[in-house]
Amino acid sequence: MTQKRRAVTKRVPKNRKKRSKGATVLLSVLFTVLLTAVIVCLYLLVFMVSYVNGDSKINLEEYKENQDQTTIIYAYDTNNEVTELSRLHGEQNRVWVTYSENPDESVIPQNLANAYIALEDKRFYDHGGVDWFRTLSSAVKYHFKQGGSTLTQQLIKNLTGENGKTVNRKFYEILSALNLEKNASKQTILEAYMNTVYMSHGCYGVQTASEKYFGKNVQDLNLAECASLAAITQSPSKYDPLIHPEENKKRQKVCLDNMLKQGKITEDQYNEAINYTMVFTNSEGYVPSENLTSAQQQTTTTIQSYYVDYVIQKVISDLMDKYGYTKPQASTLIYSGGLRIYSAVDMNVQNILENVYVNRISFPSYNKNVPDAQSAMTIMDYSGRVLGMIGGAGEKTENRGLNRAANSYRQPGSSIKPLSVYTPAIEEKYAYWSTRVKNYGIPHYYSDGGVGPVNYGNDPGSPDSYVNVQKAICKSYNTVPAQLLKKMGYELSFKYANGKFRLDHLYDVDKNASSLAVGGTSKGVSTLQMAAAYATFGNGGKYYDPYCYYKVTNSSGTMVYLQHDETDGDQIMSQDTADIMNELLQTVVTDTAGEATARNYGLNNMKLFAKTGTTTEDKDRWFCGGSPYYVAAVWYGCDTPKQLSNYVSGNPAGKIFDEVLNRVHKGLASKDFTKFSSIVEQKEYCTKTGLLAGSGCSSRATGWFSKSNMPGYCTSCSGGGSKDGKIEGETKKTTDGSTKPAETTKAAAETTKAPEATNAAEATKAQ
Repeated sequence: MTQKRRAVTKRVPKNRKKRSKGATVLLSVLFTVLLTAVIVCLYLLVFMVSYVNGDSKINLEEYKENQDQTTIIYAYDTNNEVTELSRLHGEQNRVWVTYSENPDESVIPQNLANAYIALEDKRFYDHGGVDWFRTLSSAVKYHFKQGGSTLTQQLIKNLTGENGKTVNRKFYEILSALNLEKNASKQTILEAYMNTVYMSHGCYGVQTASEKYFGKNVQDLNLAECASLAAITQSPSKYDPLIHPEENKKRQKVCLDNMLKQGKITEDQYNEAINYTMVFTNSEGYVPSENLTSAQQQTTTTIQSYYVDYVIQKVISDLMDKYGYTKPQASTLIYSGGLRIYSAVDMNVQNILENVYVNRISFPSYNKNVPDAQSAMTIMDYSGRVLGMIGGAGEKTENRGLNRAANSYRQPGSSIKPLSVYTPAIEEKYAYWSTRVKNYGIPHYYSDGGVGPVNYGNDPGSPDSYVNVQKAICKSYNTVPAQLLKKMGYELSFKYANGKFRLDHLYDVDKNASSLAVGGTSKGVSTLQMAAAYATFGNGGKYYDPYCYYKVTNSSGTMVYLQHDETDGDQIMSQDTADIMNELLQTVVTDTAGEATARNYGLNNMKLFAKTGTTTEDKDRWFCGGSPYYVAAVWYGCDTPKQLSNYVSGNPAGKIFDEVLNRVHKGLASKDFTKFSSIVEQKEYCTKTGLLAGSGCSSRATGWFSKSNMPGYCTSCSGGGSKDGKIEGETKKTTDGSTKPAETTKAAAETTKAPEATNAAEATKAQ
């Protein structure tokens, strides 16, 4: 049986078995190919539909607008030329620059474009977005997982952020590249590519990379530097020339070899570039290009000026007000929107401020056991332009930290008196230059009902003592403004300080003599506010809102987000009052009797109006004033308030004011303040009565008066009139428009006898 079976069984030849296995493998391969073809066809069908419907279309302009771009803040130099002041960016530091095959129209050099083509896509000008040979080769070798991408395809990845290695993504990339090449020129594609490629250190695009690695604008790169820059792209961390210069050099040589082979450069150019000694920004002996601004050199984390901090703060605030942005939205636009902000800074003024404050020039020396005091200063012109601002002394250590010039609110002390008392008193005709006011405090000033305030040195004055307004402001009496407040009422004073002069951190709780007569406010004022307020005494009584920029646009300048419009200002007092206040405040500096609180301060050969300020317990010092050119305010004190008289003498704020303003005025011609009013004139007055001097007056002084608020003439220095020159010297207009002394009315007499006001309501009744 076994033999039969053996006889029946036939052996299969070995070559037949091989043919059978080969057929199986062949069928398997054919099936795989067929299946792959079906899948590919399905993908192509789906993507062709997308292609036709435009789903894969890339709008370069739209993508450009949506790319994170670096914001540039500009300043105008002395020749009114625009120069970069600072740069702001988020995670992506990008400045878009143009490329053209016409060298005269291109910022990006042709050598750099050729370097990218030679290294990344040698058939760039021959394909329609996809290099099919490289793509198929990549598909066979790596199943689309790497290689094969053209510059156009790389641009698609840069724009969309899609960098996955799926077949789906690769097909989308291919179709998008084909679509893009149909709708954009090679030149446009190259420009977009070179502005979106990542170059390490947060640099996106060739301009910021050029600044980062070479300290040059991209148009100033030579051939060797172009090849080095292009070498970074394939692997930014590996070919970073600051960290791995040897690896970058190897890749640079590959680039130059390719450029030579492809006829982009000559052999002489190749040899020169290969032998060129590379100098990077971290190389020994590196010197920044003269064509590179300080702002462009600051491509790493840098500390920007207090002025730039304020510009950012103001632009954010204005964007929120105008467009309803949230604060995060406005901040994102500033740091990633590629804005162009044209600031109003005067670089000479700002540089002087920074030099004086960083080096603490003219600052008092402190005992080493006492923390250094701080200071802030704002300088403006008379139309609201903030020329310079410094928010702290010493080296600045952080961006957008505490800016004491704009955001610290400290008690102003006596520097508030011209704003809250003397301006409304003169404007509302409660007083004039020579008005004699009781040099004594008011009842219930203190919580125990005591009379106050007292003058400097705890001098209480006397109920029988009277001084004129000029002397009171010159010596910074506290009693006189309190007495004037009693006449005017706290509401009127507050209306001027908080409303007209925009001291908006004064509140209802400040409607009292302590705040309005002496400057002991509940919160305080900033140097920015005080400079803007004091400017009204040098421009005819107009208040201008401070501004720190002219306009804010998008990166191309085609859209204006914000713009400062020139205005006529807000006339918050008459020109008469402004001129008189100007002259009054000049005497604070120039009074020859040695009583002026600012007599030790002043500008070289330049007129100055000014007012000092010292707060309770001597915790804050102020100096506010203006020349015919500029107006400024200085605060000096400690962030945690301390009694300054324990450590310093004099007024440090005044010394700093002098140091800065004398430097700022260097080279400027001396000139007088403009007189804005035609009815303000200089007159002699009797110092005993406060009336215009008569023929029998032996004690005389000169003051400035408005024809609309002129005192009467003194007919007898010993005559029994009221000691208040305003009350005794009421004026009436005659039919021809001239003025003459008015007789003392019953109301005026009653006013002199009015009881002392104990609160704002009683003060109003006592008027």
